[in-house]
Amino acid sequence: MDFSYSSEQKLLQDSANKFALKGYGFERYKETLKITGQLDAATWAQMAEFGWLALPLPESVGGLGGSGTDISLVAEALGAGMVLEPFVAGLVLPGKLLALAGSEAQQKRLLEPLAEGQLQLAVAWAEQGDRQNPVHCATQAKADGQGYVISGRKLCALNAPNAQRLIVSARSAGSAGESAGISLFEIDPSAPGVTLTPYKVMGGGTAADVVLDQVRVSADALIGPAGDAFGVLDAALDHATAASCAQALGAMHALLERTANYLKVRKQFGVAIGSFQALQHRLVDMSIEIEQSRSMVLMASVRVDSADADERRRAVSATKAYLGQASKFVAQQAVQLHGGIGVTEELDVGHFFRQLTAFGTLYGDRERHLDRVAGLPRAA
Repeated sequence: MDFSYSSEQKLLQDSANKFALKGYGFERYKETLKITGQLDAATWAQMAEFGWLALPLPESVGGLGGSGTDISLVAEALGAGMVLEPFVAGLVLPGKLLALAGSEAQQKRLLEPLAEGQLQLAVAWAEQGDRQNPVHCATQAKADGQGYVISGRKLCALNAPNAQRLIVSARSAGSAGESAGISLFEIDPSAPGVTLTPYKVMGGGTAADVVLDQVRVSADALIGPAGDAFGVLDAALDHATAASCAQALGAMHALLERTANYLKVRKQFGVAIGSFQALQHRLVDMSIEIEQSRSMVLMASVRVDSADADERRRAVSATKAYLGQASKFVAQQAVQLHGGIGVTEELDVGHFFRQLTAFGTLYGDRERHLDRVAGLPRAA
């Protein structure tokens, strides 16, 4: 099998790397941390101008219909450059949901401005009790006349403080723990009965807990068939997970480069500490973990587009489980090899460490994804 990138993908990768590593940088990252919502409008507009916001979206609404591999190339570069803007939570996840289940009218109304950088979206799906499993949905959506009345509470809806529209999972039938009966709804966060409690997320970005108290929506707020949204939500979360793994890979590689360079200039006993064999071995261990992670990310980015749901789930969960452990190892080694300076605010190493620590539980931790793989039928 040929794993080499096409000429178009190489150009995409090159442009993303140039932006993230030269056009963004640590200083811009620190300035974005100070912005309300930790989202710089100029940067988001620039990403739209490059076409990256159109990448995961269908061509029918002005998107590029990019593959999982295309998305991972951009995500990896953004991870290496510490770009805070919500490429995964605000674009990949809601974009894939609407592309898979949205009506033509919904796609045109929401995805066209999303691709142009004119709209912010967020998905509220996690709940207390089992916040890592989308099948655990106790929020209720009761049919009422020509629409629905929705009540419940969602946790850690990433990018929700910035969003003009929320996509919320709610149960129109069945009980929590059943995949059948889950529906998706478009909700205005400023609508009566909607309360957001925003907060910052470790490693950058924002989220909010969302309380829905007798929120009334019209029938056209329903996204996809009523009670049959779990498969769509599951697939979109896999796309987001695969993209977040690519981001983590970029951060891991950036840490390796910074650590290797630091060992060349930091001196002890009159010589660079990079000449010490024990430290060279630790760099090699980091490099091995990163190369194995790269193979896993490549597999996930290819198979996330598979029509076989079990194949997609197996590849994505195996990748997240592996990177959940490998990213922790690489981040810890980088901090240890830098010494005390590795945890200071003035050096980007500590910021990468926080981002990779947060990645460990993003869209499900290692245990959740190992359990998911174990529950799937054996691969042929």
